[in-house]
Amino acid sequence: MKRDLLFCFFLGALSFNAGIVHSQPYPNKPIRLVVPYPPGGGTDIIARIVGQRLTESLGQQIIVDNRGGAGGTIGTDIVAKSVPDGYTILMAPTSHVINPSIYSKLPYDTVKDFVPITFAVSATILLVVHPSVPAKSVKELIALAKAKPGQLNFGSAGNGTVFHLAAELFKRQAGIDMIHVPFKGGGPTIANLVAGQVSLAFETMLALSPFVKAGRVRALAVASAKRSSVMPELPTIAELGFPSIVAENWYGVYAPAGTSKTIISRLNTEIVKILRTREVKERFQGLGTEVVASTPEELAEYIRTEIEKWSKTAKEAGARVD
Repeated sequence: MKRDLLFCFFLGALSFNAGIVHSQPYPNKPIRLVVPYPPGGGTDIIARIVGQRLTESLGQQIIVDNRGGAGGTIGTDIVAKSVPDGYTILMAPTSHVINPSIYSKLPYDTVKDFVPITFAVSATILLVVHPSVPAKSVKELIALAKAKPGQLNFGSAGNGTVFHLAAELFKRQAGIDMIHVPFKGGGPTIANLVAGQVSLAFETMLALSPFVKAGRVRALAVASAKRSSVMPELPTIAELGFPSIVAENWYGVYAPAGTSKTIISRLNTEIVKILRTREVKERFQGLGTEVVASTPEELAEYIRTEIEKWSKTAKEAGARVD
């Protein structure tokens, strides 16, 4: 009888403790922030800046988990299929809304399988070349490519990324032939560019700034609508005669569909608060990146319009992954 009573007491204690853990306010354990690209690229840099401060504000460790490959779709799919409890979230760039237009079949639905949390930032994109490339302007680069058709190659963070599409549009509109070399993210792209394995690339100022300043790559232009305050000497590609090549890489934070509104609201409040602090805004601005914090609803609406926009751009660029 004593044994039975002890067993019942043990079960009751377990149930009581489980109830306490379950009733604890969110979050009560570490949160995984999935970056669908390798370390070193823009998405990774932003995730780590935000993640460090989110760890402090939530009182739980934010673990940045790099899952690169297939233009960001591998890491994104991991989040889509995760338990919607707020402990697995996604930091994704513009490729998140481009991929539906260039992949014949995705393992997830970009709209239905995710709940937007907030915009994070928008990053200026640079057109850069390796120092060995004898071109010090976009005009000289075009002349070189025409003189050597198919001999220049350009790297990108993967098929369907905004960098890939910007380069494909540039090729078409400039009437040049270059070879595309896709990598698994911005980090590997920059590493191969610096090593001279690829001739040029479109990438974020955020990730390229240290290499431009060190003279390890040469910046020729920006792909934004207006000149950058960080590198004002660089012309826009639009002002050089290519008005449709205007692109920035924006980054959003998402949770799996089914995540409660309470959790989404908490994450939105904390991340937006972090992004709007003077220290964080100034740090991003110095890297050629603008803070674009938002409500979940604003990001959801933007996603819908961007999917439509990039569908047209992908068709014009002739980009497709089967």
